[in-house]
Amino acid sequence: MEGFTLKYYKEVLKSEDFLSSLKFSFYISMVSSVLAVILGVLLAYSIVQSKSKKKIMENIYKLPITVPHIVAVLLVYNILSQSGIFPRILYSIGIIEEQTQFPSLIYDRYGIGIMITYLWKEIPFVAMVVYTVLNNISEKLSEVALNLGANKRQVFFYVILPLILPSVFSAFIIIFAFSFGAYEVPFLLGPTSPKALPIQAYVEYTNPNLVNRPYAMVINMILTFVSIVLVWLYSKAFERISKYNR
Repeated sequence: MEGFTLKYYKEVLKSEDFLSSLKFSFYISMVSSVLAVILGVLLAYSIVQSKSKKKIMENIYKLPITVPHIVAVLLVYNILSQSGIFPRILYSIGIIEEQTQFPSLIYDRYGIGIMITYLWKEIPFVAMVVYTVLNNISEKLSEVALNLGANKRQVFFYVILPLILPSVFSAFIIIFAFSFGAYEVPFLLGPTSPKALPIQAYVEYTNPNLVNRPYAMVINMILTFVSIVLVWLYSKAFERISKYNR
């Protein structure tokens, strides 16, 4: 047994497998989180604006939040894989000549299947967080802006958005942290190469050669460090929200 050493950290940080896994994890987390925030904010804003169907939409948009990620993976696989429901429908109505012509969205190197699963789960979560804040914003602010000559787009970007920004940032941090460290979705829908960081850590840990075990620990420590940084950023955002609520 060796004492404390940075040897394995240096080796991991220079490893091609680690760097490709880090890039892949950051890519799928960033893209899915940014899209989820944009679409979630738009969904929340549209629900607040719709007066007649508000109650129905409130009940429907929360449904994906209650579904476990494993079930979401099965839904995405059964609908969007080349043998899934959607390609079969396209084949039956003659849009594609073979089901294999449907783009490979599962196990692809771009992680599209992973991101679709995250989006299906994360958009309602962002909408729920933002919707709560939007409901507490006085309509008089928008009315004053409209009376002063602002259009609806300007009201949203210059009046509403600054007020919901701390909550939007908090939601982004939460979903980014989850998707960056999640194991099950990349494991079930991800490509063999590159692997997401949690998958790479698992591969190193379960390697029969025990020399690889420290590499798994290093990757886990890096994931922990990223989580700590994200928690710190979240706490700062929470402080801003608390100041606003006062």
